[in-house]
Amino acid sequence: MILIAFAAFFSVFLAVGMMAANKVETTSSSELSSSAVATAIAEDITMAVEETESEVEEMVSTVSVSQEEATVELTRTVFTVTEYEAPKTKYTSDTVNVRAGAGTDYDKVGKLSWGSAVEVTGETDNEWYEVSFKDSTAYIKGEYMVDELPGTPYVFVGDSRTVQLQMAVGSSDKAYIAKIGEGYSWFKGSALSLIPVYAGKGTKMIINFGVNDLANAGKYVSLVNSYIDTWSNAGITVYYAAVTPVGDGASVSNAQIESFNAQLQAGLDSRVQWIDGYTYLKQAGFTTADGLHYNAATYRSLYSYYMSVIG
Repeated sequence: MILIAFAAFFSVFLAVGMMAANKVETTSSSELSSSAVATAIAEDITMAVEETESEVEEMVSTVSVSQEEATVELTRTVFTVTEYEAPKTKYTSDTVNVRAGAGTDYDKVGKLSWGSAVEVTGETDNEWYEVSFKDSTAYIKGEYMVDELPGTPYVFVGDSRTVQLQMAVGSSDKAYIAKIGEGYSWFKGSALSLIPVYAGKGTKMIINFGVNDLANAGKYVSLVNSYIDTWSNAGITVYYAAVTPVGDGASVSNAQIESFNAQLQAGLDSRVQWIDGYTYLKQAGFTTADGLHYNAATYRSLYSYYMSVIG
């Protein structure tokens, strides 16, 4: 920087000398006094120096910014790795990014879905795991790794509306225990035994029965409350999704649905979290061809609402 500034000021004095010489040559003999020449040279020097100082300051500023940007680009999380004597198998508890280093400021080299088995070769001092990934070494944040295969993140249990929800939103990181036309008897006799197959620690389970047997509100309350200890102890968070509204042509009425929802909401154990999809669709609107079942866009809208409540 000092060399740049010196070169700039040296060029100023060369230029000033030439400018002064030209001015002297074009001045009449009557005006060519030593004081006039000195004054002209002083004015030219002052003007040139001010302009050059401005240019040098701009140059210095540009160089400084470039150096700062280069420093930022080179900054990376510093970490050390404690290698295992032998690799361990762990599982991803969610969809996770795999990175080139143990920090979010390192490049992504891939992604793993929920439940992927991973060979772990070490752990870092900032709570990441060193893993084998595509024949190379990579890193995954520790909070997304568990020792045992975790429960499916989301398990939906219900009737035909749950079947159609699956068709609309897909099955990635989700499991569905559902059957068309079913209600309380199938829930108790078949669905309950399937829940432990899919649901476990970390699972969020959404139950949605009732539209086919609205008279069984008390039975649903008793059954769910009798299992809430088992589910909670297994690490499952339980939600009951309200029966959603019907349109013209349905065999049940919205008044009946509202009564069913009110009984469940009042009677369910406080550990069962309520999802009011009924009010949501009443306000957001829905489309149904037969009065009972929705189109795909409505199911996707309802699913988004479920996820917003679950967080």
